[in-house]
Amino acid sequence: MTIDRERLASLAAEPHGQLGRFRNLEPVPRHGLGDFLRWQLAPGRRFPPGKRYPLIRPDAHRLNEPPAEPQLTWLGHASFLFQYQGLNVLTDPVLSERASPFRFVGPKRYTPAALTVAEMPAIHLVLISHNHYDHLDEPTVRQLHRRFGPGLQFCVPAGLRAWFEKRGVHNVVERDWWQSAPLADNTEAFCLPAQHFSGRTPTDTNASLWCSWLLDLDGYRFYFAGDTGYGQVFRTIGEVFAPIDLALIPIGAYDPRWFMAPVHVAPEESVRIHQDIGAKQSVAMHWGTFVLTDEPMDEPPRRLRMALERQGVPEAEFRVMQHGEVWLPV
Repeated sequence: MTIDRERLASLAAEPHGQLGRFRNLEPVPRHGLGDFLRWQLAPGRRFPPGKRYPLIRPDAHRLNEPPAEPQLTWLGHASFLFQYQGLNVLTDPVLSERASPFRFVGPKRYTPAALTVAEMPAIHLVLISHNHYDHLDEPTVRQLHRRFGPGLQFCVPAGLRAWFEKRGVHNVVERDWWQSAPLADNTEAFCLPAQHFSGRTPTDTNASLWCSWLLDLDGYRFYFAGDTGYGQVFRTIGEVFAPIDLALIPIGAYDPRWFMAPVHVAPEESVRIHQDIGAKQSVAMHWGTFVLTDEPMDEPPRRLRMALERQGVPEAEFRVMQHGEVWLPV
């Protein structure tokens, strides 16, 4: 499967930022503080109750001696361990109790992370999609850096290198949309667009980029969608990279739609992404760990099953994993 490098170069030349701020490729409504307060202070509104799910403790031998086939472990939310061809990859690792800049306030984890850093096999690569607290966790980054040192690379979107270097982490590969980086023999990481936004403080909104990632490992294509709303960009990704062997696609944090639709897909749109990118197999993420929005915590998988049935996609093509489950994609 060849990649049209000229098409990639053309896509990379499309502007998506100005005056030090990035923007989405398609016009996206921008909700300000007033809209946020309208959501938060709506009469009768309350966060749905949290739910703790059963946690499978991954078998250390399976993780330290993975099979020749690709192997995937869900740690919770958007955090996965992907293993293939001797490469151990983490996506948006968040292992802290809260997705917050504070230890005692902010969205809390209802099901523990399936692994601690001390329990992990040697990690070679971390894919970071953007800098929101439920996707970029400073304590986890520091723990990973302390344990695995210079043998660990972080792949980050444009504008995020400085955040890592300020914390003493210099083994960072930073890329803009449609750019790639060779990582090892026959392994290449592609930074691809998503439809979202960034920011960790009131003053740094969209000062760094948000993205999805695709790893091409000697022809096997692994896609991590990050955090995203639905847009034309996924058809473009499919045109350039399909077929994709394994995709991780968000299904949760989508209500209320008037506020969340531009930046968080509902399960019906998750299925469309699966189809648009030409995924052979997808796995649901971004649900069941933190209460971030208004839908019941266990609703996303139910809506996903209904969406798959309505859109004629076999349920086996879009898997919902259990917390801590270790699985060999077919």
